[in-house]
Amino acid sequence: MPEQRPGERRPRESPGKSPTRRRALLIGGGAVVAAGAGAFAAREELASWWYRLPGNARPRKEGEVDFPGAQWSAASPANYRVASRPDDYAVDRVVVHVVQGSFATALKVFRDPLHEASAHYVVRGDGHIAQTVRELDVAFHAGNRGYNERSVGIEHAGFVDRPESFTADMYAASARLTAAICRRYGFPADREHIVGHVEVPGTDHTDPGSHWDWSRYLTLVRAELSRPAARPTAGSTRPAAG
Repeated sequence: MPEQRPGERRPRESPGKSPTRRRALLIGGGAVVAAGAGAFAAREELASWWYRLPGNARPRKEGEVDFPGAQWSAASPANYRVASRPDDYAVDRVVVHVVQGSFATALKVFRDPLHEASAHYVVRGDGHIAQTVRELDVAFHAGNRGYNERSVGIEHAGFVDRPESFTADMYAASARLTAAICRRYGFPADREHIVGHVEVPGTDHTDPGSHWDWSRYLTLVRAELSRPAARPTAGSTRPAAG
């Protein structure tokens, strides 16, 4: 999250901060190259829209979660975009955030349709995890449309300037979650694919901040990935606490 306190509004997505896939392909080159790139981009955009047509979306169940054992606490539909990832948008990033507030506050503001933002997960200091948006869908967490479409956003309760926010239980739980995401979508556990909010192109945010221990975190994620994968199960559910 940005450095403003939870509950303040921020833009859903900012496509102007970085070129869209179509625009990036069309910039530079001659007319022939641009035409070919434009046709490719049009096909890519058509493919993403195909999964939004009735009957083509991935099936889902109310209260289902993507990470077993997570608490389901649904964000307002105003704070994310329904999609069918990874069919319409490939997923190859995890973005690490810090709430600048408590676990309960994060869940509360994500339920508020005026907040205009959400993340897929929130991790509490004791390691408890809530899921607020399905990984199928595009959460408004990065402030960059392309990154929103390609990433899973994980919020961590606490404050960037309070190192005590980042407990051993939080690191361990978040690492298990990120490892599961890496395994699910087939991308490596490195600093190109696991990034902080501060590293999102065009961002003016600083989280997770200088107290977040990236070396420790990646070591834990890789240790989780070195273990045998858990047997796939149907999406589990847990009711929201309180």
